[in-house]
Amino acid sequence: MISGKFAITIHILTLLTKFPNDYLSSEFIAGSINLNPVLVRKEIANLKAHHIVESKEGKNGGTKMAVDASKLTLKEIFEMTFETINLGYAKNKPNPDCPVGKMINQNLSVLYAEINQKISLQLNNISLEDFSAQF
Repeated sequence: MISGKFAITIHILTLLTKFPNDYLSSEFIAGSINLNPVLVRKEIANLKAHHIVESKEGKNGGTKMAVDASKLTLKEIFEMTFETINLGYAKNKPNPDCPVGKMINQNLSVLYAEINQKISLQLNNISLEDFSAQF
């Protein structure tokens, strides 16, 4: 299902791109997003696992970009956040004797695959640097 994780991750990375030489604290980032710092640290941990950011602890600690924003696409960020968009399926099992019920989930799967392909194509053409230049 769609959540706000992609928006949070893009917000974090855009801030880091705007301050390339600074280690930003999770509190600073959380203040920009208006979100609990614990949730920010969770997304930062995911970015660290993908080697997109680096962090240091201590008084002057925080997080900064570890990669060139011009070489990181929104598609790559999306794929770090979600594998695909899934708009969901019915919680109950549809009636297999119904002409709609027996095919609804298969047809939704095809639709979702098409949506994901279109999203990937569009996001692949936008770098984090391009996105950040809007701010």
